[in-house]
Parts: sequence; structure tokens; C-alpha cells
Amino acid sequence: MARNMQPVLKRCRTLGIDPSVMGIDKKSKRNPKPTRRKQSEYGRQLTEKQKVKFIYGMLEKQFRKYYELAVKMPGITGENLLQILESRLDNVIFRLGLANTRRESRQMVSHGHILVNGKRLDIPSYRVKVGDVITLKETTKSSDRIKDIVEANSTRTIPKWLDMDKNTLSGKVIALAARDDIDFEVEEHLIVELYSK
Repeated sequence: MARNMQPVLKRCRTLGIDPSVMGIDKKSKRNPKPTRRKQSEYGRQLTEKQKVKFIYGMLEKQFRKYYELAVKMPGITGENLLQILESRLDNVIFRLGLANTRRESRQMVSHGHILVNGKRLDIPSYRVKVGDVITLKETTKSSDRIKDIVEANSTRTIPKWLDMDKNTLSGKVIALAARDDIDFEVEEHLIVELYSK
């Protein structure tokens, strides 16, 4: 499978993303160079698409598929797209605070550490539904690594569409993500404009 191997902080600086959105608490030591050139409309649309793709860790083919799915859904296309991206299992693990980054949560799912409704699931792109209960395998719960992650993320705000029980390390999807639940600045209408050309 293809992976984006570009340094995270460098990409964050290029796209204008705060590294904390990626789950990283480092800052780039370089001073951002002031851009003199005015960005074109197409440039703004492309940057917005690249930003969202980078945050959720996706390549073009999969992202395009999600966009086409969002177009067919009732409602506003941009908001539908963000809702689909937020409901991915790897993102839900990250938002529950069971992983430091989305990349780490994807690896946890792929390696079979996650149970959805009591069944082992190793597909990071699985879309959760309302009522789904997400837990860790018993052997994973007792590992020192997970204890460290949970302790480090104890201050992270859990979005209101998810419910987290920190004692049993299990989360429940109580609703689907709304536009207000997105934890970073995004102008999703620019992505829609880019794809609808």
C-alpha cells in the first residue's frame, strides 16, 4: 500500500496546519517565510483538499471515492464528506484518545488490537455507525504502551458524538459527527468547488 513518507512538521508548515491537529505536540523551529505571491483560486482549493487528505492520511483515489459518496448523500456535500471522514474507525480511535496520532490508530486497527461490537476488526477505513461499541483487546488493554497513551491523552477533549468510558477503555458512537465537531479550520466548500469543475 502506498504511504505518505513526507516529514509531518514540514507538511504541516506547508499546508498551514497546527501540528496538534495531527496529535503531535512539537513545533517547527523554522520561521515561516512570508509568502509574497497571491494564491490563485485554484491554488486555494487544491491546498484545502491536500490539507484534509493529509490530516486523515489518505491518497487521492480513496478521497475521491468518499467525495463521490458524499455527493449522493442528502444534505450539503462538503459537510457529508467531513462526516464520512470523521466516521472512519482509525479516526474514531484517535478522537477517543486511544492513540496519539491517526497514523498510530491506523496501525492499531491493522494489527487487530480493536474490537467493534465485540468482534475483531482490522479495516481502518471501516465506517462506524450509531450504537457501535469500540473496545481494545484484553491483552492490549493491559499493555504499558496503552496505559501511557491513555494517561498522555487524558486532557484531550472527546467530541460530543462519542462517549468514552476511561475505566473500561471503551467508546460508543452516540451520533454521527456534525460540522461543529471538526477540530481544525477547514473550508470544505473549496474542495467541493475543485471536484465539481
